[in-house]
Amino acid sequence: MRCSHMEHVDPHLAAETQVCKECAELGDAWVQLRVCKTCGHVGCCDSSKNRHARAHFHETGHSVIGPASGAQDWLWCYEDDDYIDAG
Repeated sequence: MRCSHMEHVDPHLAAETQVCKECAELGDAWVQLRVCKTCGHVGCCDSSKNRHARAHFHETGHSVIGPASGAQDWLWCYEDDDYIDAG
């Protein structure tokens, strides 16, 4: 899918940490981490208890995320609720 929300993001923006700081402060664990492609915020995924990546989207409107680990290569848009064709 092509996404109009890609206009203000850096699809290559890498995570500066491999920790969900919000979960760490709460003493909670996470399943996977997601990085905001607008500002670099790292938060836990929707399979995690607290869903901090999605909460960041609701707080900021930054809709495009990707995996925080380099092991996967995809983008997701919360606004469109779909994977994005970054090419």
